[in-house]
Amino acid sequence: MLAESRSSRRPLAQELVSRGVRMTHQRRVLVEIIQGADSHLDAVELWQRARAKDPTINKVTVYRTLAMLKKHGLVDELDLMHLEGEKHYYEAKTTRDHIHLACLKCGRIQEFESSLFERLKGQIERERRFRIQVARLEAGGYCDRCQP
Repeated sequence: MLAESRSSRRPLAQELVSRGVRMTHQRRVLVEIIQGADSHLDAVELWQRARAKDPTINKVTVYRTLAMLKKHGLVDELDLMHLEGEKHYYEAKTTRDHIHLACLKCGRIQEFESSLFERLKGQIERERRFRIQVARLEAGGYCDRCQP
């Protein structure tokens, strides 16, 4: 899965340290991989990349680290239109919400930010008196390379 137009990200390791989380070597490896990923990673792919840097990292550590990052609101868990079965993908939470555009033919994922999306969230909050904490939007279609 390729991702394009990455939004700016918070430095995950610094965020964790500032929240009092102990940064073990294995957590640091996993956080660096997530932070530097040029695509959306599933847990198995994250584990495989981590093992290339530290063969002692196991899947349990990956899943526990992802759960901890989700608990702290530092990563988003996405299904990305379930293009590849029921896989879930992870990305470092960005400073702005964005829309994922998933190509149903090649699987390319593009990220789209818009002030219109931000205004829509504001309108929802005002009209429904609802405080939005998480906003996820996915659109499935055909990218510029795959359109007939």
